[in-house]
Amino acid sequence: MEFSSKLLEKAVYEMSQLPGIGKRTALRLVLHLLRQPKTQTEHLVMALGTLRNEIKFCQNCHSISDVNICDICSNPNRVRDMICIVEDIRDVMAIESTGQYRGLYHVLGGKISPMDGIGPQNLNISSLIEKVKSGEVKELIFALSATMEGDTTNFYIYKQLEGVEIKTSTIARGIGVNDELEYADEITLGRSIVNRIPFENALKNS
Repeated sequence: MEFSSKLLEKAVYEMSQLPGIGKRTALRLVLHLLRQPKTQTEHLVMALGTLRNEIKFCQNCHSISDVNICDICSNPNRVRDMICIVEDIRDVMAIESTGQYRGLYHVLGGKISPMDGIGPQNLNISSLIEKVKSGEVKELIFALSATMEGDTTNFYIYKQLEGVEIKTSTIARGIGVNDELEYADEITLGRSIVNRIPFENALKNS
């Protein structure tokens, strides 16, 4: 792709580094921004800069937040001894949209994936294990996507809790194998949370 401007080329390159954005899509987005009032681009740049500099991660669940303890963890009406394990903020948003879950969350920040160089030490697993071993949690709900990486991560955490008396369950597999949780419709996801099954049963069926 030939560019008439080095500035345009640089902007397209940076835009194309975003996931799912190829160079042609990046060019279309950059040209769109150029056609808009200058203030709109400035607002976008300011919002991204503020996000990057001021965003926090909840000290309790590791979800993205504006404050040290997120709104969910600080809500006294949530069921505090039930924790749903998810990959990232997108899964929290997906489950919250169902209105079927009233417990807390623990955001791992990814899934174990040796092919991508991601091991247990790269995820928020140790803090979860400490939380469970402290005795303040009665049930863990495994709600990672039904992929090989998701199942591997679930099993690793489960093995780390051997000997600990705690109920473990997993969302019912109304979510298809290899499906990402964030793309499931609200009704299917809500039913999967409500009709969760013991994690041991999921192991036998896998």
